Amino acid sequence: MEAKAIAKYIRVSPRKARLVARNVNGMPVEDALNVLKFTPNKAAGIIYKVMHSALANAQENQKADVDTLRVKQVIVNEGPTWKRFMPRSQGRANTILKRTSHITVILED
Repeated sequence: MEAKAIAKYIRVSPRKARLVARNVNGMPVEDALNVLKFTPNKAAGIIYKVMHSALANAQENQKADVDTLRVKQVIVNEGPTWKRFMPRSQGRANTILKRTSHITVILED
């Protein structure tokens, strides 16, 4: 039995979010939530919220036992990129790419 939650268009770089996601793959949910709570990254807080939502989905929709749930996979895909410009000297401009992520958390028994 699987339960999942998805957060889309999150303003965090997918590359940075994948570093955090890699740490919790395969862990029991309770341990993964504790690791995320004490990881000092922006992405950790976001993944924590998505995992908490997946846990609530498992309890409500599948009536799953919380103690037996494990993190099957945390998937971080790239979302659309916001393009911005930074004025530079002598009338030039550099582009700034503000990257977004789609984060999926899948839990299983």
